[in-house]
Amino acid sequence: AAPAGNAETGRQLTYTCQGCHGITGYKNAYPSFKVPKIGGQSAQYLSQALHGYRDGERRHPTMRAQAESFSEQDIADIAAFLSTLK
Repeated sequence: AAPAGNAETGRQLTYTCQGCHGITGYKNAYPSFKVPKIGGQSAQYLSQALHGYRDGERRHPTMRAQAESFSEQDIADIAAFLSTLK
């Protein structure tokens, strides 16, 4: 069974996510590309996406580098927090 997520811990873990995903309009300055809105997505979707990046099933070098450091608990916490955002 997947661990239960702690939204407060997830809030602390997502500080680096704001660099791309927290930009108004979700457009990165350089290199210029659109980034997906992650706030308010379902915890299940967010967990699957992070597992996909961590396990190499999704291919984005920056996201893979981020996700490789996440434990199962980290992913559950991050998903729990991000799913609460509007």
